[in-house]
Amino acid sequence: MTLLWKLLLLQSLMGCLAVSTVLQCPVFTKQPGSIVYPVESTEKSREVLFSCEAQASPPPAYRWKLNGTEIHPKSGSHYSLSGGNLRISHLNKDQDAGTYQCLASNAFGTIVSREASLTFAYLENFKTHRRNPVSVREGQGVVLLCGPPPHSGDLEFSWIFNEYPTFVKQDTRRFISQETGNLYIAKVEPSDVGNYTCVIIHPVTKTRVQGPLTPLVLRNDGVMGEYEPKIEVQFPEVVHVAKGSTVKLECFALGNPVPSINWRKVDGIPFPRKVDMRKASAVLEIPYFQQEDAGTYECVAENSRGMNTVKGKLSFYAPPHIIEKPQDVQKLIDDSLAWECKATGKPKPSYRWMKNGENLEPAEERIQVSNGALLISRLTLSDTGMYQCVAGNKYGDVYSNAELRIIAVAPDFSHNQVRSQTFVKVGGDVLIECKPKMSPWGVISWRKASQPLEESQRVSILDNGNLRIWNISKSDAGLYTCMARNQFGVASSTGSITVKEPTIITTPAATLDVTVGESVVLPCQVSHDPSLELTFTWFFNEQLIHFGSQGGFFEKVGGQHSAGDIMIRNIQLRHAGKYTCAVQTKVDSISVAVDLVVRGPPGSPTSIQVDEITDTTVTLSWRPGADNHSPITAYTIQARTPFSLGWQAVSTVPKVVGGHRLTATVIDLSPWVDYEFRVLASNIIGTGEPSRPSKQAKTKGTAPKVTPASVSGGGGSRSELVITWEPVPEELQNGPGFGYVVAFRPHGATGWMQAAVPSAETSKYVFKNESIQPFSPFHVKVGVYNNKGEGPFGPVTTIYSAEEEPSRAPTRVRAKSLSASQIEVSWKALPWNASKKRVLGYELRYWTRREKEDTASVLRTVGNQTLTIIQGVKGSTTYYISVRAYNTAGAGPPSSTVNITTKKPPPSQPPGKVMWNTSNSKIILNWEQVKALENESEVTGYKVLYKKNQHSHPNVMETNTTSVELSLPTDEDYIIQIKPFGEGGEGSSSRQITIPRIAGLNAVGSASKVSTLSALSTIALSFTARTSL
Repeated sequence: MTLLWKLLLLQSLMGCLAVSTVLQCPVFTKQPGSIVYPVESTEKSREVLFSCEAQASPPPAYRWKLNGTEIHPKSGSHYSLSGGNLRISHLNKDQDAGTYQCLASNAFGTIVSREASLTFAYLENFKTHRRNPVSVREGQGVVLLCGPPPHSGDLEFSWIFNEYPTFVKQDTRRFISQETGNLYIAKVEPSDVGNYTCVIIHPVTKTRVQGPLTPLVLRNDGVMGEYEPKIEVQFPEVVHVAKGSTVKLECFALGNPVPSINWRKVDGIPFPRKVDMRKASAVLEIPYFQQEDAGTYECVAENSRGMNTVKGKLSFYAPPHIIEKPQDVQKLIDDSLAWECKATGKPKPSYRWMKNGENLEPAEERIQVSNGALLISRLTLSDTGMYQCVAGNKYGDVYSNAELRIIAVAPDFSHNQVRSQTFVKVGGDVLIECKPKMSPWGVISWRKASQPLEESQRVSILDNGNLRIWNISKSDAGLYTCMARNQFGVASSTGSITVKEPTIITTPAATLDVTVGESVVLPCQVSHDPSLELTFTWFFNEQLIHFGSQGGFFEKVGGQHSAGDIMIRNIQLRHAGKYTCAVQTKVDSISVAVDLVVRGPPGSPTSIQVDEITDTTVTLSWRPGADNHSPITAYTIQARTPFSLGWQAVSTVPKVVGGHRLTATVIDLSPWVDYEFRVLASNIIGTGEPSRPSKQAKTKGTAPKVTPASVSGGGGSRSELVITWEPVPEELQNGPGFGYVVAFRPHGATGWMQAAVPSAETSKYVFKNESIQPFSPFHVKVGVYNNKGEGPFGPVTTIYSAEEEPSRAPTRVRAKSLSASQIEVSWKALPWNASKKRVLGYELRYWTRREKEDTASVLRTVGNQTLTIIQGVKGSTTYYISVRAYNTAGAGPPSSTVNITTKKPPPSQPPGKVMWNTSNSKIILNWEQVKALENESEVTGYKVLYKKNQHSHPNVMETNTTSVELSLPTDEDYIIQIKPFGEGGEGSSSRQITIPRIAGLNAVGSASKVSTLSALSTIALSFTARTSL
């Protein structure tokens, strides 16, 4: 009978799952909220309603608990249920106050709502009708007590002064505490004398009560003297504040003078803008309290007599908030369940679990609860139900619901069939999974073809139902069926095993040795079952090789189906390493490795050290870099300075630095120069990359050895000897404090005069002495020195002192106008000799009538020339001209001035209506006569310029008519221009005319100054004439 009940239960559960689109576990859509009920309510019914509503199918049944005890509404009871809502009528504050929870249940389980409280708000009347007078001295502080009557909930306080509606106004001197209701007067004044009444209002019940009169009278024994503040209104040492709430701190002091109240946070952080200080700073209000607002706050009361403080700590707390919820699950019998529940809050929340409305107390080892996690192993039907995670701290509880369904099903392979075909190689192992869905778990068996499969040393049915066969042979091929059975039915699923020959790599593992720049083929040959497809994959140092990228170094070259060879082109050192060829089929995968050794030039030497520095030598040491599988045979040392063009090879001792040496001495360096050194290693393959440069090293200084080049001079002013030279480059100065020693003496003298020039950049020295005769020869030599000592002098050279300018003026100056733009000038030369007043040439100055002689144009000749032509002058203009001789000292006196008027300008109009025609080997040109304007010189003839192309030199033919005949071959192109000329020179040219080659035919053309295209349009016989400017 028990077995039948279990089967019926399982079937009912299966039926429930079959229509799961309709059935639903309870889920709250409305939960009760806390209620504050005013006792003084005028409602006759005196009732409240707690709401509760859940969505479920079948519809839920509702129950309620008060303080953990279930409520049983009965006929005539003041509790009644309407759906899930609980109505409480004829309220009694002593019996009905407490914590209420709603429970909703259906066939899937029970859930419990959040807690909701019912509290009663009330305010009773004052018992006393009169109070004794309070007697104080003027200037003294006073506290008038309110003494509120019995009540529930927060109250609002105010005070009446003498009679309604005169209320006490709060300021820096008077304060009403909303915590106690007391009235505080920091310093009593005569105007404060009177009757005071405490007024209390309950914000919930709206009840308003007035306390008894409290008279305040002044004593007549004098005025109270000044005293330091005494804080009467304080806040607690620790105040717990909920996240997001508003907190108000009160602080007020008595004192004379009236104390000022200030607030600060002990950690020094300034208040955020949201903080409000009201009632003359006696109240500090912090809205929307957050974690960063927590800390110690200090109230400071101060007057001229002293200061007093009080501190209190605001402690942040937050009720629990669930951040990770358990989810509804369906599980099979004997499965395991793991639910995680996490919540935030301060203090840190604790957790408990409920099942179907009752606390879950793990009575079995298979059920474990740990820090919010619920673990249930070996699930049974009895575990089905509604579970709730409850996270709580002292500030509240939060609930999270989840449903656990345990399902029972017959074996089913529809979602997890046995693999239809399994490939395996001869000698291999195979595992065939059998994972039917069934609950509870039943019995698994296997068949091969139609026969039960018997286990052996090679064949095993595992505990989870999977089939494993070791050392496969051809006879193991065939169909295999997995049979699954439990009390609800039987199911099977079939797959096949196909046995293939194994894949074998015939290329053995090897080590290949290549040189940088070469190409190599890495072989990968295999034998395999011909019915299987092969896939070749290559790896370099265990990283997949992507062919077609990586610089194009790698290329597949295996041309046969069973070959996966690759080629590496232009091998570099970075290609050295382990190469793996992986071959894969449906049945198996194998691999073979090839170690590739790449020989190349050595790597860069390291740790370059510079030691034993002298003025011309240094000693270098270094460490060798990688030899890249070829011994280092030699080292090369290079250096660079701020003055060199890049790196230069340097001389060393030994001259050839062998590969076994790690030191060398560099020689022939320049003193007092900053050097950097680097080392390059070589082997039989080549020279490697250079080392990193050494630290900069400066050679020691020594006396200079190089003298200035190009010593010369001459010129200058009277009584001067000018000496010039090329400065010695910095890299040849050999040390600091470099300068020059200039030595000179007149011809025939035996002693030398010397002068020091302390600047290395100086290239000139001038010696001035009134005794120096003009153009006198001197022997000169220039030496060098620096802080280390004096260097040599350069060779002696002869330099002349400054000469005097010519003292005579040229005579017989003549001028003649050659054209509108040219003037010919001649004169008689002065005697040309090597006297002390040499003549190096002549200087012509010319200017017009409108110009001044000071701004005259200058033209100089060289040598003993007595005639020159001034170019570029203006036509029809009078010019004034003078001539004077010059030498290095300057120009001599001017000749007498002559004047000349240039000829009229040539015609400005070019020849027009140029016509041409060809006949056999002749070109005949005709053009219109050019007429000169009134201010232009008359036309005396024309020049015809012709050439074969733009870059060739033109030929010129002159004529005094307006036509010309040219005997030229007509099988070439010609470019022709025509210019008028007269005594004023050549006039404007016609446009260039291009006459095309014309073989054996007659052609006619014209070139208009107005339009080239119109001229071309006149060419007959369809030939084209090209014209251009």
